[in-house]
Amino acid sequence: MRVLGIDPGLRNMGWGVIDVVGSRISHVANGICHSAGTDLGARLLSLHEQLTDVVANFQPDTAAVEQTFVNKDGVGTLKLGQARAIAMLVPAQAGLSIGEYAPNAVKKAVVGVGHADKQQIAHMVKVQLPGVKLNGADAADALAIAICHSFHAQSSSTLAKALARAGV
Repeated sequence: MRVLGIDPGLRNMGWGVIDVVGSRISHVANGICHSAGTDLGARLLSLHEQLTDVVANFQPDTAAVEQTFVNKDGVGTLKLGQARAIAMLVPAQAGLSIGEYAPNAVKKAVVGVGHADKQQIAHMVKVQLPGVKLNGADAADALAIAICHSFHAQSSSTLAKALARAGV
């Protein structure tokens, strides 16, 4: 299974691709889509085009996107929501199933605690994907989201197999 993880952002949208075979995960690629343009529409279009290229180039089987958290800046939260819509739209256009994970769930899956900082996340991504060269904190976060999704997909698959054996 090839997993695309996406860390939504209006200025920088991180992405990371991993391959999963059984319980083994391996790094494929990671990067950051940087929005271009001065108005919001142009910036969103730029992110859409770049993320579409990522999906076309790496052909993931599934995708995962971090959920948006609400902060004190309402305007900022709305803009982040619009970037998140691009992060959801592009994989949906490619026919991919999309998992959504809260930031704390991603941190807990990758680091072991739900309130890890960016340095801890990057460190644990490097531990789980030996030799990976991270293209920035947003790319590290995206790889963490992909890793989290792979853990959840494996758990779901194991549960489905167990239920099938039990005749449920």
